[in-house]
Amino acid sequence: MLLAHSILAVATLVPQHGGDSQQGGDPILDRKSAVVQEDPGTPTVSELKDEIDRSLRWLRTQQHDESGGYGDESALQTSTALIAFASSHRAYRYSDGPFISRAIHHLSKLQRDDGAFTDGQLQRPSIEATTATAIAALEALELTGEETMHGRSLSYMGKSAAGFATLHAPRQFDSIAEARIHAGELLKKRSDDGSWSDGFLSTGPSVLRTARSVIELNSSLLKLKTADAPPAAVRETKPLPPLSPASRQEVIKALELGAAFLIDTSENGRFGALGREDAGITAMVMSALLSIPEPRGERLQASINQGLDWLGSLQKADGSIHDGQLANYVTSASILAFAKAGREKDQPIILAARGFLTKLQADEGEGYDPTHHFYGGVGYGGDERPDLSNLQMALEALSASGLETGDPAFAKALRFLERSQNRSESNDVSLVDGVAKILSGNDGGGVYAPGQSKAGLMTLADGTLVPRSYGSMTYALLKGYLFAGLPREDPRVEAAWQWLRKNYTLDINPGFEASDDPSSAYQGLFYYFTTMARALALYGEETVLDSAGIEHDWRSELTSRLAAMQRQDGSWINENSPRWWEGNPVLATAYAMLTLDVTRGDSETSPR
Repeated sequence: MLLAHSILAVATLVPQHGGDSQQGGDPILDRKSAVVQEDPGTPTVSELKDEIDRSLRWLRTQQHDESGGYGDESALQTSTALIAFASSHRAYRYSDGPFISRAIHHLSKLQRDDGAFTDGQLQRPSIEATTATAIAALEALELTGEETMHGRSLSYMGKSAAGFATLHAPRQFDSIAEARIHAGELLKKRSDDGSWSDGFLSTGPSVLRTARSVIELNSSLLKLKTADAPPAAVRETKPLPPLSPASRQEVIKALELGAAFLIDTSENGRFGALGREDAGITAMVMSALLSIPEPRGERLQASINQGLDWLGSLQKADGSIHDGQLANYVTSASILAFAKAGREKDQPIILAARGFLTKLQADEGEGYDPTHHFYGGVGYGGDERPDLSNLQMALEALSASGLETGDPAFAKALRFLERSQNRSESNDVSLVDGVAKILSGNDGGGVYAPGQSKAGLMTLADGTLVPRSYGSMTYALLKGYLFAGLPREDPRVEAAWQWLRKNYTLDINPGFEASDDPSSAYQGLFYYFTTMARALALYGEETVLDSAGIEHDWRSELTSRLAAMQRQDGSWINENSPRWWEGNPVLATAYAMLTLDVTRGDSETSPR
């Protein structure tokens, strides 16, 4: 297999599970990794990921509905597009959906009996170049083996493959500065829709040029992420402060201090991080500020009005609301903010956004059938990889928009919810990771996505892998089931509830105990708190009986926990783990205020 690996070094650009996102990466640390500041126009790691996603999103729209091929449907264009998908930081694979699998099936129809890939009119060396590109795509997607398309292609190429050994190898850079400048220059030549043109024969968008440009950007990203990077340090952690009982008046005071902190960070109702406006964070802040009872101060109300109006101005023709990325996340958060505000003029915006969310769901419209493990799910919007975190947020937004529980969107979501729960009676997921099988466990807890967990995988005695359940996703699972209309007595709901009872805690996000990094248990802590509060309020249980037989008044305890964690300036921050944007006090404060809005118990906007 030496020949195969020499043809495509791009297959080793990223690990198999290298896909990340706003909920899965570390944007604060990513942005700080920019050691050299050559040009304000050159991207950081986090920005470059977003730009790659944008171009991959455009490539995705160039797949033909009937054939599954990309661009002109040739083996060359389809293979190059597949390399761009597979070598990206998302590390897409065959199982990720029809945008990959259907393209592979299309390639299989273009392979001759002798193993070559050709469209019928190519001559050597074009046939060899096209076949080498197809080999590169198959290796990047880890679809290798002697008796496969890949094996037959290698047999055809023989010794002549040596001439194409570096055809698709990642570009090598001498320094981080060079990689960043190259990426910046490449992005300057890109069109607004995320595509590149040939620049010679045509001024229109080109699938081949766009795919090759994405591959180059992937090479730049690899250099930025790995070259000259300091060794990862284990973050020191400290226990959360003791619970401090808080009266209702103290809760209102905490909310007011949090609101004052937030509006001091913005003059125009737009919020973000590192001095940048961000629609998703703004939507979360809007919902947080709306937790302050009326009548509100003039400055606070002005900030709310400005923020909501800005979000409304971002709505696209398809109903989505975003500023260029994370379409589902931002649209869902915006619906929740608009619904909470209750302004009459926002109703058309909500309805249009609701239509977008239902169309975004992975279903027959995107080529997914009910047997696919992603069926019924929703992702960030554009990353083509659904997850439970985004789905539960979309379901809450759909519910807030007035969508009836019997709508097909909720029924389809149940399939994804079941496959994100460790309960083999209702979870039929069977995936392959290398040579190991990934199957469902049976503890009833929730995971990030079918076969995936941010808490890692457990290896059973027979080598089977099982995703670890953890707290925030189990509360998200419970919340999703309830929004989808399941009663408390349903065995799927009961299994999730029992896991939460056994693992009840306000000290960590439970489920990360197996990690060697002590900060892992604090990842997404504020997200855990707010998801817990909303799920328990929906469930309708005012106390939780834990595994030790101790009864917990969760509203009082969660209120006390947050009161003890508020900083003097009115903000909150995750001091033990900045991952998933919780090192940003603006977002952490919004999460804390949203949680207090629910635990307070008397809010018209809390889901009781």
